[in-house]
Formats: sequence, structure tokens, C-alpha cells
Amino acid sequence: MNAVDIINKKRCGEALNTEEIEYMVMGFTEGVIPDYQMSALLMAICLQGMTKEETVDLTRIMRDSGETVDLSAIKGVKVDKHSTGGVGDKTTLIVAPIAAACGVPIAKMSGRGLGFTGGTVDKMESIPGFVTSMERDRFIESVNEKGIAVIGQTGHIAPADKKMYALRDVTGTTESISLITSSIMSKKLAAGADAIVLDVKCGAGAFMKTYEDARELAVWMVDIGRGNNKKMTAVISDMEQPLGKAVGNALEVREAIDVLRGDGPEDIRALSLRLAAEMILLGELADGSREKAEKMAMEALESGKALEKFGQFVANQGGDPAIIEDTSLFAQAAFAVEVRAEAAGYVTALDAMQIGLASQHAGAGREKKEDEIDMAAGILLDKKVGDEVQAGELLCTVYGNDKEKAETGAREAFAAYTIGSNKPEKTLLIKEIID
Repeated sequence: MNAVDIINKKRCGEALNTEEIEYMVMGFTEGVIPDYQMSALLMAICLQGMTKEETVDLTRIMRDSGETVDLSAIKGVKVDKHSTGGVGDKTTLIVAPIAAACGVPIAKMSGRGLGFTGGTVDKMESIPGFVTSMERDRFIESVNEKGIAVIGQTGHIAPADKKMYALRDVTGTTESISLITSSIMSKKLAAGADAIVLDVKCGAGAFMKTYEDARELAVWMVDIGRGNNKKMTAVISDMEQPLGKAVGNALEVREAIDVLRGDGPEDIRALSLRLAAEMILLGELADGSREKAEKMAMEALESGKALEKFGQFVANQGGDPAIIEDTSLFAQAAFAVEVRAEAAGYVTALDAMQIGLASQHAGAGREKKEDEIDMAAGILLDKKVGDEVQAGELLCTVYGNDKEKAETGAREAFAAYTIGSNKPEKTLLIKEIID
């Protein structure tokens, strides 16, 4: 068996067997297969695709390339939640406390972010004192005692994916359903949860631009999870415009707190309640009734139990729960640049990708892993699609501690808005649930 034969086989559109996939993946992970040969295989996969059987094998091999987490010491059905990413997506900060308040044990490992803003771990670290690293025993103890713990993902989880993803990112080989599925699911399967709720985004600010592509990805991931004895649900949601009104780390945590307090934008509230209900359902706490799960999630939010659980979660991981009442404790930006409309009309489009890039360039995200995030940087949106505006009215405000970066972000944010004379039709936020 040799790499050239395997590359040629896939280039010709033939299916690889388990041994061939393992030879390439583990050889590359261990440094035996060089970058250029793995790049050639990844490009062949992008062009020729993989069967479901190949994708199952690839996911399992990537999962087994590192450690798998044993969560059996945690009582109850452990339910994880994963989003395929988007702009302003802070749902984990809302969904996890709601589900935990209803009795779902939340033992979540999250990553840092490249691109628009930080990942969930970066967002949590915008809370003064919050610690995202924890010994395994303490992690399990926290979930059993408090019902929730969120920590950074270790480098020992699916190292094959980490190395392959870095190569895909610089070789134009990211757009493959099989590679995306195996990348996401290898980490989720290794993280030890019994059930997984997926939030699969589609639209301008998502990796999958169309509903059809998002649905295909959702079905593949659900099938892979079930094939590995995990209970699975996928929610397909819209990402044509940013979710909520806050984009940026500390800004998004503040908005999440607003939602937990009973306020906040309707879209982020609605999606968070839906995802929480799906977690409660998979956690076997609603007698198999989606209606009961929805009521449980709503009650946890409206009664204040979810906010109380959030405070316990923050305090348990070293953070200052006083942020719930005093948001001035978050990092504050030195500069705020207003973006105003040049003409009257309606916001007919708000390009999520453009807003994400504007936020990143203002300092809220990373271009390289070693870049330092400005936790105070980001964008607050005053107007979104469907809103009426007058000439000179505020569209959004860009924040940052570097004036030049903030002004760059403001110019880019302005370009994200399209103002027209006719009010656009409202689009569906939640497009489908695959269960």
C-alpha cells in the first residue's frame, strides 16, 4: 500500500476502503505522509466526493486518532450542542443554562475561533476571571454538582482533524460535505456526549450558502451520529443576516445575559428556545413530547431559573457573577464609530458575512491563531432587515480600542447594508428540524 496509489484511486472516482483511509489519515497525523500528498488526496476528495461508508470510516479514524472522553461518571443523558458557525451566534451562552436549568447535564468542550469573532471559549473569557481550563475530575464534579461546565477543547481530541483542517484551510479543500461532516463529527463523537443537537446554518454568513446544501450536511451528520449510537437532531436555521444585534465577544455575552433576563432580540431568543427544547427532548426529560420540552424551556427562561443557572456556572468557573447586574464590568472600548444611513427607505439586506468581516477587522476576531482578540471590539446593530430608516439615522455602531481598525470596520459595516424603497418579506429563521 502506498500514498500515490491511493491518491490515484480517489482521483479516478473510486471508493477507498477502510485500510486505505486509515493509512493516509494516521500516516499524515504521525508525520509519515507529507503535506503535499495529503493535499492531493483532499483535493481528489473535494472533486470526486466520498460515499457514506467512506465518510463513516473517515470520521471514526479521525475520532480514534486521539483520546475519547468518558463522561459515564456524570449522571443522566449528556446532551451536546454544536453550531456550524455564523455571525452573532451566541446561542450556547443561552441554550446551555436553559437546558441545565431543566435538568440536562451540560458537559461541553468548545473551541476558540478564527475569523469573525472568537469561539465560545473566547466569549466566556470576556467575563472577568472566567477560567476555561479544568482538570477532568473537576469538570465531571462541576457537571454533577452545578449541572453545567464549559471548557476549552484539548489538543488531544481528534488531532487528525486539527492537522487536516489546517491543511484544508490553505489548500482550497474546505468545500466537501464528507470532509466537513468528518471534521465536525469526529470531535463531537470523541467528546463523549450521549446525544447531540446540531444547529446547521445556511445563508450569506454561513459556510453552507443554500438551504439545500445545509440540509444535505445536516442529514449526513445526523446519519453519522446515529451510526455511532448517538441520539441526533439537526435544526437548520437562517444566517442571511447576523443573529441578534451584537457581534463581538463581550458584546455578545452581554446580549446573551439580556435574553436570559427576559429581554434581547426576538430572533436569538426564538432560536435559543428551540435548541434548548431539542436538548431537553434528547435528554429524555419531556416524555418524548416536543410540546412539553418547549414549555419546559420557556418556563426556565421566564421564571429566571436559567439566569440563576448562568450565574452559578460563571461563579463555579472563577468568573464574576456581578456582570449579570453590572455590564460595565466587561471590557469597554475606547472608540465608538457610528454608521448612519445616507437615504430613507427600508433595510432590504444586511450581509452577514460583510458584518462578520467588519467586526473582525475592528479587532473582534483572529486572522491567525496567535492573534490577540480585542474583547471589547465588535458591532451593535440598530437596524436589521425589514426595519424602516430615515436619512442620517443610526444603522449600527462599531466599537474597538484601535481607532483606525474601528473606522475600517465602520466603512465595511456601511457596505453591508442595502436600503430600498419596498419593505422586504420576512424570512423563516428556523427552516427545518431533522430528527
